[in-house]
Amino acid sequence: MDRKRSCTLCGGAVMLLLLGHMTNALEVPLDPKVLEGLPQPPTITHQSPKDYIIDPRENIIIHCEAKGKPHPSFSWTRNGTHFDVEKDSKVIMKPNSGTLVIDISGEKAEAYEGVYQCIARNEHGSALSNNIVIRQSRSPLWSKEKVEPITVQRGMSLVLQCRPPAGLPPPIIFWMDNNFQRLPQNSRVSQALNGDLYFSNVLMDDNRNDYICYARFPHTQTIQQKQPITVNVLDNSPSGERAPTFMQPPGMHSTSMVLKGDTLQLECIADGLPTPDISWSKVNGELPSGRFSFHSFQKTLKITEVTDADGGDYRCLARNRLGSNHHIITVVVRAAPFWISAPQNLILAPKESGMLTCRADGNPKPTVTWSVNGIPIENSHKDPSRKIENGNIILSDVQTGSSAVYQCNASNEYGYLLGNAFVSVLAEPPRVLTPPNHVYSVITNSRALLDCASFGSPLPKITWFKNGQSVLDGDLYIIHKNNTLEINVARPVHSGKYTCIASNSLGNKENHVYLEVKEPTRILRQPEYKVVQRNSVAEFECKVKHDPTLIPSMIWLKDNMELPDDSRFEVGSDSLTIRDVREDDEGNYTCIRNTTLDQDSASAMLTVVEATPTPPIIMEQPDPPTDLELTDQREHSVRLTWTPGYENNSPIQLFLIQYEDSLHKPGVWVNMTEVSGTRTTVNLELSPYVYYSFRVLALNEVGLSQPSAPSRQYRTNPAQPDVNPSDVEVIGTSPDSLTITWKELTGLESNGPGLQYNVSWRQKDVDQQWNSLSLANVSQYVVTGTPTFTPYEVTVQAVNDYGPGPTPEVVLGYSGEDLPTMAPENVKVSVQNGTMAVVSWDAVPLSTVQGRLNGYKVSYWNLRSLHKQDPEPKKPQELIFQENETESLLLGLHPYSQYNLNIRAFNGKGDGPSSPNQIFETPEGVPGPPADLKVENLNLDSLVVKWAPPVEYNGHLTGYLFKYQPINTTDELGPLKELLLAANETSVTLDNLKHSTRYKFYLNAKTVKGYGPTVTEEGVTIMDEALIRHPAVEAGKDSAPPTPPPTPPVTQFLQPPFHKAPPAGRMFGSVNSSVEENHAVISWEYSGPDRNVYVEYVVDNSKDPWKTEYVNGTRTYQIRGLKPGMSYRVRVVAKDHSDATVHSTEELLITVPAMTSKQVDIATQGWFIGLMCAIALLILVLLIVCFIKRNKGGKYPVKEKEDAHQDPEIQPMKDDDGTFGEYSDTEDHKPLKGSRTPSNGTVKKDDSDDSLVDYGEGGDGQFNEDGSFIGQYSGKKEKDTAEGNESSEAPSPVNAMNSFV
Repeated sequence: MDRKRSCTLCGGAVMLLLLGHMTNALEVPLDPKVLEGLPQPPTITHQSPKDYIIDPRENIIIHCEAKGKPHPSFSWTRNGTHFDVEKDSKVIMKPNSGTLVIDISGEKAEAYEGVYQCIARNEHGSALSNNIVIRQSRSPLWSKEKVEPITVQRGMSLVLQCRPPAGLPPPIIFWMDNNFQRLPQNSRVSQALNGDLYFSNVLMDDNRNDYICYARFPHTQTIQQKQPITVNVLDNSPSGERAPTFMQPPGMHSTSMVLKGDTLQLECIADGLPTPDISWSKVNGELPSGRFSFHSFQKTLKITEVTDADGGDYRCLARNRLGSNHHIITVVVRAAPFWISAPQNLILAPKESGMLTCRADGNPKPTVTWSVNGIPIENSHKDPSRKIENGNIILSDVQTGSSAVYQCNASNEYGYLLGNAFVSVLAEPPRVLTPPNHVYSVITNSRALLDCASFGSPLPKITWFKNGQSVLDGDLYIIHKNNTLEINVARPVHSGKYTCIASNSLGNKENHVYLEVKEPTRILRQPEYKVVQRNSVAEFECKVKHDPTLIPSMIWLKDNMELPDDSRFEVGSDSLTIRDVREDDEGNYTCIRNTTLDQDSASAMLTVVEATPTPPIIMEQPDPPTDLELTDQREHSVRLTWTPGYENNSPIQLFLIQYEDSLHKPGVWVNMTEVSGTRTTVNLELSPYVYYSFRVLALNEVGLSQPSAPSRQYRTNPAQPDVNPSDVEVIGTSPDSLTITWKELTGLESNGPGLQYNVSWRQKDVDQQWNSLSLANVSQYVVTGTPTFTPYEVTVQAVNDYGPGPTPEVVLGYSGEDLPTMAPENVKVSVQNGTMAVVSWDAVPLSTVQGRLNGYKVSYWNLRSLHKQDPEPKKPQELIFQENETESLLLGLHPYSQYNLNIRAFNGKGDGPSSPNQIFETPEGVPGPPADLKVENLNLDSLVVKWAPPVEYNGHLTGYLFKYQPINTTDELGPLKELLLAANETSVTLDNLKHSTRYKFYLNAKTVKGYGPTVTEEGVTIMDEALIRHPAVEAGKDSAPPTPPPTPPVTQFLQPPFHKAPPAGRMFGSVNSSVEENHAVISWEYSGPDRNVYVEYVVDNSKDPWKTEYVNGTRTYQIRGLKPGMSYRVRVVAKDHSDATVHSTEELLITVPAMTSKQVDIATQGWFIGLMCAIALLILVLLIVCFIKRNKGGKYPVKEKEDAHQDPEIQPMKDDDGTFGEYSDTEDHKPLKGSRTPSNGTVKKDDSDDSLVDYGEGGDGQFNEDGSFIGQYSGKKEKDTAEGNESSEAPSPVNAMNSFV
């Protein structure tokens, strides 16, 4: 049978034939005598790169090295014609080499540019190098040009062109200023791939005169500089904000071509103001994971190691707040030729057959041509043993002397591949290179390797025999690919004569070798720990057991060093004696017994002490066990025996056995088993294919001993695996693939060499064969070309060189999902009312889901209000439903609005196409609350109530319902009156109201659906001054300071007395407040859940934390405990379950009235009216008397008259609190309901107040020229210079009356 063999000749000799089945012949040393006279066609071993750019300052060296037998000669072609090296004095070819050295000193390098090819020849063929293109590196100067200043308006885009000179290789571009500092770049200003500097929009800071483009030529390490560019930025007509447009590449679409395996760079630079943000995506696909990155502030997408899958459309999106724009770049992937199967050398025996294959691929498909010894095969001499079929060269019945070198050329427009493969025809009978009668000696239980290196053509077959019996590859013996025979665990029974026979069609050759298995060397009696007194004798024993054919030697060490050169140390045949022991003899003594094949050692410590009484018993950890020995050796078990160490005065409780697997985990000791402290042997169960070493530790009450010395290594024979990989999973990663993953076996679980994983898969419920392949040292495999989301059965089985593991369990999984291809159909919307609709649809066919249907997404959004144009579009809302749902409720819709809706199915990959948009309208609903309700023009019996239409009409307004009712002094509500108002009314005037009365007003807006929410407000009519009577003051009596006027009523309206921005969240509407002397009532509108609403308040301009009070499901809350005269900031917030604020009103500023004398509404009390009339009469009498006396010019002793005629019914005002003494009580300090006083607690005199000072001649309230008392009643007080506040006048009786109005 014909045999095809592929091999490589290395080191100038044919070596691959020396070991028939060995793929790497360099592992076996070769006899040079064997190689003499063996022919070898030329093989190129080293050559310069295809594209060779040279430095014009250095000599040109073009490499070409080859090997062959005989050594090849070399020649060159240049630009397709013969290059005569000898005729050019500047060109030298190195001896025994084809390498050219071209001396270009004094010459121009351009003269040697061109395409070079090296030919290596000997009598057996010619090998060709690649076409080597020699080009000189260039760094040309920048062309001279006049750079005009650039003037641009602020906000416009700008491009500063670099246009560097064309160099070889192309230069590296960067921009710097006059100080050689790189110009800062960012998302607004960046450098394009061609080196130009792009400004998306220009700022005033861009005004400068040193924009300099530099070009660095890496090959020559030179830098060229462009003339500086000046940019003048003007601000007289700046550009306004604009949506993005693309500067590079322009337009909406462009195309980019890239070669497979190269790096792809796509670039998008956009103009716009504000500066656009750039984002990238792949149309109908994902960016390649792990191979893409963004550069130049997201403007450049870079994909490395491009594959065919990277072809397609890429979208770059530029966006700012004014809009967005996108550009599509179509990427076309082409490929230079690449090898699928490069031609391989063939060594054939005469009359054998073989085939040269040359398989290459590329895009476009490369053209494959063959040459023989550098000549196109169609032009070469005809060879009847050679023919071409399907691009392959078929050789049959080859003859001696038909050796040649074949060249395969695969080329397309993007490059070429050139492969040389020789065909060498040899006829050599077998030879065995291993020396005959060689004796191999090994120690029992160690590995034995018997070599049989051979050579021949045809390739010899090797057969092994032991004592005339055929040796088969199996558990006991392993025959390697290089024909070496291995006995994994050699035992005495394996000793004997082994014969290897090499045979081919030209003959046979046999060779004999011998194996001797020796007994191991073991120290039977080890030296023991010694404590001796100074000047005494110390003796250590070291008796050994060894193979009789081996002569052991003995070496003693002290502290791992040679023994001192001292006659006191005597070394016997089995002992060491130290006489006249000194302190410096202390240390660790080691006995080493070795032979030519192995050795054993043991150590003991010597301690030197003074002669002392017997010390007390001290318990210590036991000494480590010794004399570890392995007996009763079986395939999967062995018996371990040891000698216990000294107990150190504490009995040994147990022994711990540990093992080391030096094959899989060297240096790691693992606990194996424990035995009683009375035992010194244990039978150990072992696993296959493990290189065991054992050690023993002893445990007593004090602790564990040090580990014993390791036992000799015991190797178990390999076996097939007994377990399979665990955690097998099948994961769909892409629409056309699935990934199989598993947990690899440990070295201990492998049970033998050559561990692999047999991965099998097939579609479930499909009558097809299993697809299988074997993998090693991996934990996953990706199956490609699978149908989308298809069930697969998968198994992963462990296999080694000794067979497969147990039958694996079948795991079920699916290939990857793809996006659904069909949108839900028959979408219907049924509007139930103004805020609710029902949407239904037909389920998509499961065949269109291309995966596991996860459900449906319903997207809907408010297009516009049917009443008015919305200022901005509403964001879509999305509801997600399970795969078995085809109907949904849409809640929270806005009445009297137009909505858009679509539905799409989704799976694990993503969303499918959307259904056609469904537009529906909601009917009218009740309107929202009227806005800005407030009370104005307060009079005695009338006032005006104003409002604004509702923010949300929710339909056509048909009118308003206005109601009001009085509130008496005990906060009880009076009769309710109603008014129906037209829709265009925004105010109402109420007449015939009661003076000094608080009213509550209610207002609702109405549509055809009914009335909306109610807003309320309160207001107080002013007091009637005509009802107030001035009390009379009897002449001649002292007058106490009059009572300070009570604080007038204050009404808090719906809106606070400062501008308030709209509420932060949509859940809250308007907020109302009503303030009293120590509390405030807050009311609000809220459409969210009531269980998480709180009122928060804090003193204005204070750093104190906000106080929070929980609202128990109401829309009104009373804040108590406020301090009079203080201002507070108040807000209403809604919180989630984590106590985080999710909605909040704007802060409301309220001011609590200052504390004044609490008074009841006495203006309507009869006794009060009578008292006031009496006081007024007295004052009138006093005025008349004073007027008469003044006209007479007489004096009026005020003090004496008042003392003499003091009226007991008219008590003076108390100096301490300024109240009337007779009527002072705690109620007098309470202000009228809804009243407010200034923060400093004073009340200013109204402009209409009368005072006696107005009638006096001294405006400052002093005595006039006749000493009258006008100044005493003028009420004029000196300013309090200490306080610095606005002075207040002491109230006169008239002022006291007026203050009640």
